[in-house]
Amino acid sequence: MSPVEKTSASKKGTVNVNGDINKLKRGFAYNLFYKQGKTTHTATLNDYYLAVAHTVRDRMQYLFVNSTEALLVKGGKTVCYLSAEFLMGPHLGNNLINLGMYEDVAQAAEETGLDLQAILNHEEEPGLGNGGLGRLAACYLDSLATLQIPAIGYGLRYEFGMFDQELEDGWQKELSDRWLHPGNPWEIKKPDMDCEVGFGGHTEIYHGEKGNRRVRWIPGRVISGIPYDTPVPGYKVNNVNLLRLWSAQAPKSFDFEEFNVGDYFGAVEEKMAAENITKVLYPNDEQFQGKRLRLEQQYFLVSCSLQDMIRIHLFMNDSLDNFYDDFQGQLNDTHPAVAVPELMRLLVDVHYYDWDQAWDITCKTLCYTNHTLLPEAMEKWQLDLFGTLLPRHLEIIYEINQRFLDKVRLKYPGDDARLSRMSIIDESGPRYVRMANLACVGSKAINGVAAMHTDLLRKYTLKDFNEMYPGKIHNVTNGVTPRRWIALSNPRLTKLLIDAIGEGWVTHLEELKKLEKLVDDASFRDAWRKVKESNKKDVADYAYRENGTVVDPKAMFDVQVKRIHEYKRQHLNVLHIITLYNRIKANPNIDLTPRVFVFGGKAAPGYFMAKRMIKLITSVGDVINTDPDVDDRLKVFFVPNYNVKIGQVVYPMTDLSEQISLAGKEASGTGNMKFSMNGALTIGTMDGANVEIREEVGAENFFLFGLNVEEVMELKASGYNPMDYYHGNNELRAVIDLINSGHFSHGDRDLFRPLVDSLLYDDQYLLFADYQDYLDCQDRISETFRDQDQWTRMSILNTARMGKFSSDRSINDYCRKIWQAEPFPVELKWQRIPEGGIVFPKPL
Repeated sequence: MSPVEKTSASKKGTVNVNGDINKLKRGFAYNLFYKQGKTTHTATLNDYYLAVAHTVRDRMQYLFVNSTEALLVKGGKTVCYLSAEFLMGPHLGNNLINLGMYEDVAQAAEETGLDLQAILNHEEEPGLGNGGLGRLAACYLDSLATLQIPAIGYGLRYEFGMFDQELEDGWQKELSDRWLHPGNPWEIKKPDMDCEVGFGGHTEIYHGEKGNRRVRWIPGRVISGIPYDTPVPGYKVNNVNLLRLWSAQAPKSFDFEEFNVGDYFGAVEEKMAAENITKVLYPNDEQFQGKRLRLEQQYFLVSCSLQDMIRIHLFMNDSLDNFYDDFQGQLNDTHPAVAVPELMRLLVDVHYYDWDQAWDITCKTLCYTNHTLLPEAMEKWQLDLFGTLLPRHLEIIYEINQRFLDKVRLKYPGDDARLSRMSIIDESGPRYVRMANLACVGSKAINGVAAMHTDLLRKYTLKDFNEMYPGKIHNVTNGVTPRRWIALSNPRLTKLLIDAIGEGWVTHLEELKKLEKLVDDASFRDAWRKVKESNKKDVADYAYRENGTVVDPKAMFDVQVKRIHEYKRQHLNVLHIITLYNRIKANPNIDLTPRVFVFGGKAAPGYFMAKRMIKLITSVGDVINTDPDVDDRLKVFFVPNYNVKIGQVVYPMTDLSEQISLAGKEASGTGNMKFSMNGALTIGTMDGANVEIREEVGAENFFLFGLNVEEVMELKASGYNPMDYYHGNNELRAVIDLINSGHFSHGDRDLFRPLVDSLLYDDQYLLFADYQDYLDCQDRISETFRDQDQWTRMSILNTARMGKFSSDRSINDYCRKIWQAEPFPVELKWQRIPEGGIVFPKPL
């Protein structure tokens, strides 16, 4: 049951889509029988989930159709968010919260004999994203709808999403993510709105009616893009926005002539080749075929999406002259950056605009979000591959680059080094197309995702572009939606918040500030502490019930869940754990604050070192969890297959959030925000959004350690030698020597040698340099946790001061700084939804 439901009514002017309990119950039965073809005698839990989901979607369609109609009739700027990832999470619970239906559906389910919680737990998570990039996109879609900003999220409908992760003897094992197998009740296929996308082939020159030079692209093959639409409702508003995902299909899926002569594979070869484009999220690109497929995916996404945007615009307008007044395209990182030459191609080659007008429209339409400071993550494509796959686009990029570099020469005459750095074509060695440079040149605005990240972009990563175009690089600090990350995932905290300060914070997170006046209220602190303890006890009870693991809910739950990467420094966390273990072994009677260490996250399939980090975590856990000297003072767990659904359990239970990346490496982070919103305290470096979180919650409520960006640069410039730290720190040397001895690998001294050697002889991310400060900070944390009253005060203040980190604030920043988009409240002009779920329009 959602506590939001108990105290809130729908906003003024919004429709009551839920109807009464009896109609919902009839809807369950109707969909079970007519859509699933089942009765209660044969229905499975999946059948019941689909029946409930279809019942909810039927009612949501009422708002969705009204939203679409209103926008087509009245017009208004639509934000188009182009992203390779949309990590939406399970839909049902979030939709029930936003539609104001949670309590009614729970009651209808109970009266029908269904367990709504079991149904929610059963829902398969859409495998459309990997981590923060995709989850941010999902939060932004939620906020766009809630703020009544018309929006379309454009992505790919991957048949197999990010792999499912299992642990086999402590090693990551990747399994196919068959997220579509149980059925997806939220999507609606729109085959009549397909788009054709070309690849390969050649170009030819011809002359138009006025004798002007034109270029025609003759693709070597053509793929059809079929849209699948998923409605995205705002919180208790009439607006429902759209997530449109493209699926690749062959125009001709079966060749009878090939089949009839016995070539059974050839009869479906074209179909199989086409469908590969949306077969899997992020194919392994270590091999050439993987690189080619990733580029195909990126182009397929932007071509389908831009064609769709143009089609919608021309449905309401006679020309594309004012295309940017109707659509603002936001490129979520460089994956959709090929949108720049594709929009130029569509305008120049298909709609016959001259170059200058087409370039003006393109630059006023597209905006670019940069998400990384890591040079190796700056995407670029081999020229030969790009030219073979997209010959016309390479010609357009050459023209864009030539015109752009001419402007650079005029502004900075004789500065060949600057020309080389800013060129879209990297000619320093093997030639590449630099996608970040392309996005910077072809967008009206660039933004970073945290104040520190944006500052580093301006000073270093995009310094040349910042000097060339002052004011073009903006900051929009990331945010997360409180609807999913508090209201849905932490119902106990939600109830406490609503009882204390009302429900306004659900859409105006800054209202959490009202909690500050309750910090000195002993009864409120006690209630706050009980919420956290109850959340932890739920997890402890589950662990014991599932595998007999005993977890003390009164211990500190110390959590690091995120993608496994060396710069995120999960292995620094492990070094601390082994240090505590060594202290216990040296003095079994030592008084330590009990901790339960929880890790979670996936390593890229080809990332050797990250996979070894997972193995180290699980191996350390195997030893510590069974060593009688430890006596339950330390527990170490790795939660496999970390995803949104697991995150909804992890964030509410956490006492300490580990945000320990090397300063200057993390663009922003959003997990840090979710933890703090749910009352966790943070140990972190001055990296990404940690800087702003610390500013907001107060330095006294944030556990800071480690080198800052300037100190990192100075240390590396001076000739950092990790061996100096190894020899100079007894505890660090003891930890490394214990790993090397085979203590955590059944005597195998070679298992973790690659990981240890990388630290001893390179230590790119300065674990050894930050180790002692990290330990000292952890000791302070242990002492603070012993004073539960003080810890609770700090926890309340963390939540109270997180208003800035709502994705609603982020979207408002985008609207004000970049998109110039205005709210478009939808007024309902349709009759009430009938019992069967069908909507009839009023007569015109």
